[in-house]
Amino acid sequence: MTSVLFDFSDPRSVALWNPINDRVMGGVSHSQLRNDPAGHALFCGHVSFENNGGFASVRCQPGDFGKKEVIAYLLEVCGDGKRYKLNLRTDEGFDGVVYQVGFIPPTGQWATCRLASADFLPSWRGRPVPDAAPLDTSCVRQIGLMIADRQAGPFGLAVRSIATESA
Repeated sequence: MTSVLFDFSDPRSVALWNPINDRVMGGVSHSQLRNDPAGHALFCGHVSFENNGGFASVRCQPGDFGKKEVIAYLLEVCGDGKRYKLNLRTDEGFDGVVYQVGFIPPTGQWATCRLASADFLPSWRGRPVPDAAPLDTSCVRQIGLMIADRQAGPFGLAVRSIATESA
């Protein structure tokens, strides 16, 4: 069963998302999630290594995004050749453990990227947290998109929707 968490054909859906970039540690990267008149959202900006930077992200406002028995997260996206991450947080805090999985969507064409729940790995400030519990999808409170991994320069990921797939 599929359940849509975010349908970005509604221009108001991007209002729930805020940038969190390397500026929190002195960097100069920038990003935003904005509505595209073509009927989707665009996660875009510029990643810079200046001042020890190197990442850009957006995160939705905390809410109840938890679903039991989620086997995968489905992103309908159109890529630019870069690698992105889907971030999930199981609390409402700004900092702490985040569960991440990377994906590279096809360049210039729409596709659904299926990210298995079991593939999300816990990290804190970019470092693995091996003793953290596995992702409990029923506790998800925040969802985010990120670009990092030494990918400097402009980027743009078009997003139509984010959904869950349950058993």
